[in-house]
Amino acid sequence: MAGVTRPGGGFRERMTMSYQDALARVIDEVIAPGAAEVDRAGEFPGRQVAELGEAGLLKLTIPAEFGGGGEGLRAAAHVTRELGAVCGSTAMIVTMHYAAVAARVARDMKEALAELANGSRLATLAFSEAGSRSHFWAPLSTATAGEDGSVRLDAAKSWVTSAGEAALYVWSSRPLAAEGPMTLWLVPRDADGLSVTGTFDGLGLRGNASAPMTAREVTVPRAAMIGADGAGLDLALSAVLPVFLLCTAAMSAGLMRRLAQETAGHLRRTQLRHLGRSLAQQEQPRAQLARLQIEADRTWALVSETLAAVEDGRADAQLLVLEVKAAAGEAAAEAADLALRACGGAAFRKESPVERLFRDSRAARVMAPTTEALHDFIGRALCGLPLLGEVTGTPAGAAS
Repeated sequence: MAGVTRPGGGFRERMTMSYQDALARVIDEVIAPGAAEVDRAGEFPGRQVAELGEAGLLKLTIPAEFGGGGEGLRAAAHVTRELGAVCGSTAMIVTMHYAAVAARVARDMKEALAELANGSRLATLAFSEAGSRSHFWAPLSTATAGEDGSVRLDAAKSWVTSAGEAALYVWSSRPLAAEGPMTLWLVPRDADGLSVTGTFDGLGLRGNASAPMTAREVTVPRAAMIGADGAGLDLALSAVLPVFLLCTAAMSAGLMRRLAQETAGHLRRTQLRHLGRSLAQQEQPRAQLARLQIEADRTWALVSETLAAVEDGRADAQLLVLEVKAAAGEAAAEAADLALRACGGAAFRKESPVERLFRDSRAARVMAPTTEALHDFIGRALCGLPLLGEVTGTPAGAAS
């Protein structure tokens, strides 16, 4: 990324910054100060997202020829890791944005990419449905061809991050006519018949506006199709899912790093006055902190190794991509348990960052693909079986 310009008066303020510097500034000035209120109120962090857009971070992974930052998956993971350490809701919103952008990049949708790069427009995925729940690969929504070349979409989506807030949705449906489980579409927020049909009052990630949406006779041009009819699942698995899984895992890694920092601070500050020493001078709390830091480092090491495998086109890249969200999500939940025990009752109060991080840590387990679904995918891959569908015949590599 060439850099973004910080608004302001003096020479130092006008210096171009790397995306890392721009991200650090937005986190320090806007996201971190507002994180507790986003969680308390359960409100979409509109100002925070707008500031990320102004800093060029929403267009970070759009190719430079379309006006984007020209960065790849490693940069996206860095952003979501840093956001995950301060505001899980904002991290989730940006993760879904990067995943939605990946579908357009994979199919070289020049007009859509230029539109996203020109300003601070937010995108998201609209995959999960009430009828198939977390099985995002089996949409029940329909696409019907019109006589004028248009397409009518009808659907009931169960969970859409940034519902009503995103400008563009990568929307899944059954194919128009082709074989295959799924076709993807680009649907604008202002499409007639598109509506948000519920609210989100969740345990964690409370500001990510993950709400149900309905499409009733929403009309889009056939050119809104992303890729080929019926090929949406292949696109989702090859381009969208790796971004989602790695950025979600990076979120968990950032959350764990913050848990370790908060726990260390608590141990240093808290005094056992009757003993004349701090918790940091007690063996058991120190051991709990050590375990927490080890898990945080182990998780980021797995994310980093997965990024390297993807970047190098290694044979183990697919397996690592399948593993990384499941491993990081479970590690984050266990780390939050450990931090809660190490910090005691002080971390159980609503004003404690540990309490908020504890709740946010639970989300990765139930976001599609869930931990259980990923475990099945991993087992299938290890046995030489297809990731989806009924298990029939003889697995690849099995003895006859």
